[in-house]
Amino acid sequence: MNKASPLAPESFPDMPSVPGVRLAAGLCGLRYKERDDVALVELAHGTSVAGVFTKSKTASAPVEACRKALHSGAASALLVNSGNANAFTGSVGAEAVENTVKAVADLFPCRPSTVFTASTGVIGERLDDGKIIAVLSALKDKLNDANWEAAAKAIMTTDTFAKGATRSASIGAETVTVNGIAKGSGMIAPDMATMLAFVFTDAAIPSHTLQEMLNGAVDRSFNRITVDSDTSTSDTVLLFATGQSAKHKPVDLGDDPILADFRRALEDVMIDLALQVVRDGEGATKFITIVVNGAEDDRAARVIGMSIANSPLVKTAVAGEDANWGR
Repeated sequence: MNKASPLAPESFPDMPSVPGVRLAAGLCGLRYKERDDVALVELAHGTSVAGVFTKSKTASAPVEACRKALHSGAASALLVNSGNANAFTGSVGAEAVENTVKAVADLFPCRPSTVFTASTGVIGERLDDGKIIAVLSALKDKLNDANWEAAAKAIMTTDTFAKGATRSASIGAETVTVNGIAKGSGMIAPDMATMLAFVFTDAAIPSHTLQEMLNGAVDRSFNRITVDSDTSTSDTVLLFATGQSAKHKPVDLGDDPILADFRRALEDVMIDLALQVVRDGEGATKFITIVVNGAEDDRAARVIGMSIANSPLVKTAVAGEDANWGR
């Protein structure tokens, strides 16, 4: 692993378990020989899911597969590998996703349409799905509800530290947990401005409501950061709600007042993860926040803010600590 960024947090957060979520990490040797490079997550029956993905026209094979799987609104498992993005790989890339999805579905068992995958790493190289499939049984044996940091480390590429965040929220009289892990260091720019992020909660929320809330939270978190102005082919944010410990009243609309604290917690987790991605920007030594006041509307404020944040002149002035503001 590379030396940790000078902007890194002191430690990985203490992540509580989320009922209905079990995780494992292991080494399959796609590219890295001395650290874990694949993570497997088992999700309880009845888990709902929402997702937001890259707007790149050259989206990776896993992104395209997840977009299709999302139509079911249900999730049983998540498989993530690092070292190879399975992007720009054509039909062989799609076949690799199909093979790994089928293997995971057979492992649990579950419907293939409820298995989600993500890949990150080198673009344009064929993914050796056989290496991933070979370690799935061992990963299943290692599943538990405490492997948050191990999973976060397994999905890293050029990252210098594992990224995690957790919050609790009240839905009526019930308390639920929101946990998230992410990876990202290079190719960081809207839309979405992170490589991969996965958020989990034990709340009972239907997929269409999750999607509504996720769209807004992504816009206010991952879509408001930038490091190098380059969007990735693999950008993926997935939100899973297991419903395993939620005894709150049924919810159906994202603007239901009973979900106000949950929306706050979800957005807090995603902003936390997004800012960690910025702090781990490749070669980053400075972290800046741009606040825009007096703009005509939010869209205008964002355009103004991003024009400043993406300016090479502003970046070099800040990095060199020589603020030539006349530019």
